[in-house]
Amino acid sequence: MTVRNLPAVGVLLFVVALTTGCGGADDADPSTAAPSVSSVSAPAATGLPEAPTPSAAASGAGQVAPPTTAPSVAPQGPTQHRPASPSPVVLPQRPAGAPGATQVVDAFRKAGLKVPSPKDRSVDCGPDGLGLGCSEIVATGAVTVYVFPDETSASDIADTWGGQSYRRGAVVLNYLEARTPAADRPRYEKVLNSLG
Repeated sequence: MTVRNLPAVGVLLFVVALTTGCGGADDADPSTAAPSVSSVSAPAATGLPEAPTPSAAASGAGQVAPPTTAPSVAPQGPTQHRPASPSPVVLPQRPAGAPGATQVVDAFRKAGLKVPSPKDRSVDCGPDGLGLGCSEIVATGAVTVYVFPDETSASDIADTWGGQSYRRGAVVLNYLEARTPAADRPRYEKVLNSLG
């Protein structure tokens, strides 16, 4: 058996002939009739060459007529893909020799000082949080411990918080959100000073 490939124009003419030549009881209702060549709307502009119409195919023997109007396709830029998850926040390193915020809170606990509900909030140091430029934050119900990458940054923040903070090196104790009595604050500061 021989397989023949019909040209696309021939297939199109065959389909058009079948759909226009089929008549019957359904012709009374135009909504159920097969679309004729004249009732089919023009294809949307895609920037691709148009398929030949049946009249052009018959007269031009397979030649494609040029489109009558230039297709109007808006240029589109490259597709931008967003990352599946946001990049992790990279915080500056605390200086060598400075105690970490968790180490300070542990020292308070060992000294018998209250440090209820400690929470690591170091993500607040970064640009999506408070943007303070710190390295670490651990907040407790008594005091919040901040560790900065350098003493200058720590000093600037401590000055901003005024009498509601204490600084030793790159570590700042903040009493703004805590309910620590002023009489107990020197005990926290003494423990911080003993850490070196």
